[in-house]
Amino acid sequence: MKAEQISIFLENKAGRLSEVTGTLADAGVNIRALSLADTTDFGVLRLIVDNNEKAEETLKSAGFTVRITHVVAVEVDDRPGGLHFILNALTAAHINVEYMYAFVAQSGDKAIMIFRFDQLEEAISVLEKNNVTVINGSKLYTL
Repeated sequence: MKAEQISIFLENKAGRLSEVTGTLADAGVNIRALSLADTTDFGVLRLIVDNNEKAEETLKSAGFTVRITHVVAVEVDDRPGGLHFILNALTAAHINVEYMYAFVAQSGDKAIMIFRFDQLEEAISVLEKNNVTVINGSKLYTL
């Protein structure tokens, strides 16, 4: 039930983000979701794409520092308290959320969130025990 995410380490300077998106566009890789976190000198661009292998190979060939990490995608009730319910279940199990970001999809009454946990397998178990829908990677990459 894990999904793969591409993490790219970038210098925090004008044009670097455009170089990544241009490289992926030229390779025909579609970006499905992203998160960008920065510090003064460097940033980490996290991507969910439709073809992880092609993205990793293309970006590395272009000279980018790339890493594949595992994340968990879940459906969240799109209502007040939907995310709070999930976070409470994880807190009760002493599972830390290292980071999270939203995934845009046409889903109606559900939002989709991408999570990185300190205890990945335990987090998936807690989510499933609390009837939270965990989306497998092969489905996520096509949404």
